[in-house]
Amino acid sequence: MAPTDSTADTTSASTGPDWWKSAVVYQIYPRSFQDSNGDGIGDLPGIRQRLDHLERLGVDVVWLSPIYRSPQADNGYDISDYQDIDPVFGTLDDFDALLADLHARGMKLVMDLVVNHTSDEHPWFVESRSSVDSPKRDWYWWRPARDGRDPGTPGAEPNNWESFFSGPAWQLDEATGEYYLHLFDRKQADLNWENPEVREAVYAMMRWWLDRGVDGFRMDVINLISKVPSLPDAEPLPGRALANGAPYYTSGPRLHEFLQEMHREVFAGRDGLLTVGETPGVTPPEAVLFTDPARHEVDMVFQFEHVGLDHGPVTKFRSRRLEPGELAANLTRWQDALAETGWNSLYLENHDQARSVTRFGDDRTDHGAHWRTSATALATMLHLQRGTPYVYQGQEIGMTNAPFALIEDFRDVESLNFYAADIESGSSPAEALLGLASMSRDNARTPVQWDGSENAGFTTGTPWIAVNPNADRITVAAQEDDPHSVLAYYRSLIALRHAHPVIADGSFERLDAGDDAIFAFERVLGDDRMLVVANLSSDERIPRFASTAFERWEDAEVLLTNLPGSEGAPDVAAPLAPWEAKVYSA
Repeated sequence: MAPTDSTADTTSASTGPDWWKSAVVYQIYPRSFQDSNGDGIGDLPGIRQRLDHLERLGVDVVWLSPIYRSPQADNGYDISDYQDIDPVFGTLDDFDALLADLHARGMKLVMDLVVNHTSDEHPWFVESRSSVDSPKRDWYWWRPARDGRDPGTPGAEPNNWESFFSGPAWQLDEATGEYYLHLFDRKQADLNWENPEVREAVYAMMRWWLDRGVDGFRMDVINLISKVPSLPDAEPLPGRALANGAPYYTSGPRLHEFLQEMHREVFAGRDGLLTVGETPGVTPPEAVLFTDPARHEVDMVFQFEHVGLDHGPVTKFRSRRLEPGELAANLTRWQDALAETGWNSLYLENHDQARSVTRFGDDRTDHGAHWRTSATALATMLHLQRGTPYVYQGQEIGMTNAPFALIEDFRDVESLNFYAADIESGSSPAEALLGLASMSRDNARTPVQWDGSENAGFTTGTPWIAVNPNADRITVAAQEDDPHSVLAYYRSLIALRHAHPVIADGSFERLDAGDDAIFAFERVLGDDRMLVVANLSSDERIPRFASTAFERWEDAEVLLTNLPGSEGAPDVAAPLAPWEAKVYSA
């Protein structure tokens, strides 16, 4: 495997205005990263204990999933105090110490910003629900029962929208007899961004964190903050009473206005920040608008098309195996769409997505050849596209989906709600569990597998969710000094990005390799050229490039390969072993 130690340094991204183009972001899901006090839940002091791992990996930015005070109905995405740390994770002093440690190591810290909704235990909502005449009543979306219906009876909800977590998107408040909107869990009440007081309260909170020293925000479902104010009924789903209300709350009428206002009020005049918007349902033209630097909205977006390709027509929990070339074709579509204006976020995993080596790779050979090579081939094709790559905790060692066998094994509110609704609709427990096994968010939330000790070194107590049994084979410790490990390969990829400006700044062009299973593309910046060729299948494949493309790369140098022993004389037309990936320079 190349590069050698002499080239695989950990030089950080630049600190210029577009520093994030050459950066690599590492997402930490604190609950599952490292527990320092034996209560079975990861915490901020635990993160501090593992910073050597992140520094050696070479990442530039750490993104923390929510650590704010919360009832934990959705594992912290239901916030009851934006300006305090939940005691399960530590204190503000612990946070300040972590921030100082990261900055001392040359890394930045990005917070998760969840402002589409708050917890129903947030003081804003407690005041809002206290009376129909409350000064904060209009801080949330309150509506009476549908005309002619008694509150609390079936179908009385103000409209027919379905929640992302199953069931109606409305919850009756018995005290006032009105309903409040919750696109997610019933304990996650949607804020009314039409109210300027709401917006200013959010902006003040954001400035408070930036003044404290954080380096930006990942903005949770930020394209849902603008709703069509009349909140109309949507077209019902076939054979169902509830409907997908997305046309009335996704990228709504004032969204760009709100984001530009946020930039003016919060980010303008502050250098060195990173802003990324999570934007479910966004299209490529909309992504260009969000990320066009001239519009002053966000630096990049998370789009969902590629991680929705294997979803069923009604629910993601009826997934399918992708056909050869489907994933590459979709990623290419986004590369082409943002080629001239805007910026891509490059990811396959996060706290909401199942493990990529199970989902898009091949871990079915008892973690033999295809597990390692598919994990590294997927990493190669992702990290070397145009955009900022994101590594989710454990991805750098090839962590896999967990073998959940019983509904009692699951913790995620989305998964539990789906299971209940699926059983109610007539599915058998076995059918419902099969869907959860492949796509549950809990697959990404099992504890990081640090070493071969009890509970994989994550905790001395009982972990909040079970450790994956393959922690006897897949750990950081086992890969730490293995030059052929998944971890070593990630270090090489990150170092390659830092060493070669063509990766951050070069153009992207997909090449026809004569086989849909082969993802081949060129990156070009002036006289610097890079060729990436990856066989994204479990069979040997033979590239058949057009003669002009072949001639361009006849005298290329192999910069990186994921198959030890294949670093010899380059031949871009040579057969590719299953999940083989090569990176050439010319």
